[in-house]
Amino acid sequence: MSNKGTLFLCATPIGNLEDITLRVLRTLKEVDLIAAEDTRHTRKLLTYFDIHKPLVSYHEHNKTEKGQYIVNQLQEGKNIALVSDAGTPAISDPGEDLVKLCIQNGIDVSALPGAAAAITGLIMSGLSTTRFSFEGFLSTVKRHRREHMEQFRNDMRTLIFYEAPHKLSGTLKDLLQVLGNRRIAVARELTKKFEEVVRCTLEEAVKKYDEEQPKGEFVLVVEGADPEQLEMQQQEKWKRFSLQQHIDMYMEQGIDHKEALKRVAKDRGVSKREIYALQLKEKKGQ
Repeated sequence: MSNKGTLFLCATPIGNLEDITLRVLRTLKEVDLIAAEDTRHTRKLLTYFDIHKPLVSYHEHNKTEKGQYIVNQLQEGKNIALVSDAGTPAISDPGEDLVKLCIQNGIDVSALPGAAAAITGLIMSGLSTTRFSFEGFLSTVKRHRREHMEQFRNDMRTLIFYEAPHKLSGTLKDLLQVLGNRRIAVARELTKKFEEVVRCTLEEAVKKYDEEQPKGEFVLVVEGADPEQLEMQQQEKWKRFSLQQHIDMYMEQGIDHKEALKRVAKDRGVSKREIYALQLKEKKGQ
């Protein structure tokens, strides 16, 4: 039986302190050590709940050194809780690296679920929750940010982002330019006193935050691409190819003629019979 300790991933409130779970409170009282993104911030939380445990800092800038220290402590049999400043650890924070390191060293990892800003924003957005993609923080470099957006421009899933107030306006403008005028929910200060969810279009959001100073941390929930519009765009794209060019494109990839015709029919939204007829017509016209 292993004498190693366990790493507990403890979700903490994203604003309202009442959102912490009873299980997290019990675990924080029982572990030997708490690893925190910002020990000063976490100490305030622990003091509020009358929890007194030793703290170690673990953040983006010391994760290599402190990650190994935490793993060594776990290997000696200590149980350790990992918390971020707010929400679920390992989501858009270096906890992800610590989890990987523990798994590589055969250390048990247990997750204690709780608040997550991305999911909170999503379920309040009024947009589809059936399929969604969490994209986290976009790059601060405009070119990289635009390249990232191009990757999900045709994604039909609802898109979720985190954004800081000083970057919000630029991000909204880039989203509008790359994705078009889709619906968006701009959520800020979730679970806090001044919680606000603005449900509008990207055009309206750009105008709003050009006129007022953004305050608080933001979750952006953006409508996915319209499947009907995507299909129309795709069919318009193929109209720029002659039928033979379209068939040749697939055959140059090593696909046989019969399969190429099937794919062309699917691309153009018609039956194989129509493709045969069109091909025959093109040949006669030559």
